Amino acid sequence: MSGDNNSANTGVRHFLDIDRLDGATLRRLLDHAVRIKADLKKDRLAHSTLLAGRSLALIFEKPSTRTRVSFEVGMQQFGGNVVVLKPDDMQLGRGETIGDTARVLSRFVDAVMVRTTGEERVHELATHASIPIINGLTDQTHPCQIMADLMTFEEHRGPINGRTVAWIGDCNNVAVSWAHAAVRFGFEMRLACPTVYGPSPELLAWAEREGTGRLVVTESPEEAVRGVECVITDAWASMHNTDVDERAAILAPYQVNEALMAHAHPDALFMHCLPAHRNEEVTDGVIDGRHSVVWDEAENRLHAQKAILGWCMGVLD
Repeated sequence: MSGDNNSANTGVRHFLDIDRLDGATLRRLLDHAVRIKADLKKDRLAHSTLLAGRSLALIFEKPSTRTRVSFEVGMQQFGGNVVVLKPDDMQLGRGETIGDTARVLSRFVDAVMVRTTGEERVHELATHASIPIINGLTDQTHPCQIMADLMTFEEHRGPINGRTVAWIGDCNNVAVSWAHAAVRFGFEMRLACPTVYGPSPELLAWAEREGTGRLVVTESPEEAVRGVECVITDAWASMHNTDVDERAAILAPYQVNEALMAHAHPDALFMHCLPAHRNEEVTDGVIDGRHSVVWDEAENRLHAQKAILGWCMGVLD
């Protein structure tokens, strides 16, 4: 375990955002996830000592089902330990600085996963920690989810490089991380969003500057899904949104239903990070239908995050 430093240890492997890692590293993480899943299916005790003696702190400033269970079970399957922290459990909730919290946790545990509000909170933890920090979700991005999504696509359709996928709805944190992935993995991402909920100029400028993927922005769901190999959506209101009714009214034309899926490739996949608000952003017929891979997608959170844990703690290359 690393000691306490006043500033970031540049040798520490953080998993903060997809855009902060290069394509080769991200590809290795996906390859590790695939192997980890295959080994687990053959032997439930595969890799059961990989992180023996290591501890992971899980900080939840937002509610969680998939993130908590997948990280906790994943760490246990690697033979490690987990401590779960919520705001009421921590001095952080009573005014201790993020930097001081990072310094203290660096003395106790081997890595921290944090699910929080602002992206800056994750980055401040990483600045002051001498152990890996993993972004489990912020209001701006959700990189762990997208690693599982990419793994799911490739399980069903092969390499995602050069493919075309469509996002339908508002350009939320999941969509932003998908856009980062499009650039890093070299595929086309079509974003069908009402103008008021469209991608930020900063995101589009970053994608243009990086130049290895392609983002296409449109207000038309039908145009976005035409011929694509994967259709993705998410709930219309995130945990931090207060304008729920207004958002629902604006996003109603962006429901992913059977009629919309008919414009996609006949074998197109449907993804949703869950939880789904059935018959709002997606109909029962789609989420339970032949295109849907949402349950594989949810399961792959476990395997993708185990790969991230192993890489961050230096036991996987």
